Amino acid sequence: MAAQAAEMERETRSSVDDGVVEAESIDSMYLTFAVGEEDYGMSIGMVTEIVGMQRIMVVPDVPDYIKGVINLRGKVIPLMDVRLRFGMAERPYDDRTVVIVLEVNDAPMGLIVDRVREVIDIPDDNIDSAQSFGSADGRSVVSGLGRVDERVVILLDVPLLVSDMDVIAPKMAKA
Repeated sequence: MAAQAAEMERETRSSVDDGVVEAESIDSMYLTFAVGEEDYGMSIGMVTEIVGMQRIMVVPDVPDYIKGVINLRGKVIPLMDVRLRFGMAERPYDDRTVVIVLEVNDAPMGLIVDRVREVIDIPDDNIDSAQSFGSADGRSVVSGLGRVDERVVILLDVPLLVSDMDVIAPKMAKA
């Protein structure tokens, strides 16, 4: 009986210790999602929630990859279709299409993606630089390439990805 109690205590202590390690390593945790055939990732710290597709209200005079806005519990959230933002062909939304709601620069934003994969830990030593990617000014929405087992996850610079939305988000807030 004493041996069982000691074993349970060790397991409990181990679980608590694991929780501390997880909490300390949130910087290396990424939400991964698919757009087309590729896997992308973003820091989990930026993600507020993931919601299913809902009625989108179209907003005129915005880029084609800005699909409009949704009203999520009384909060107006602009939506970017990541597939269109990356120059991919548009496809109908299905039951796996979701909106990843983010908080970027104190503003809510939504990214429409084909499907969410998982939350994974990608240590810094498994992330390769993406310096060779980008525009003429050296800016790229790709912040790195994460090696996870036999696959590569394209890590995104979310503030840069949604920087075009900064232009429309304040306008919608005044509406």
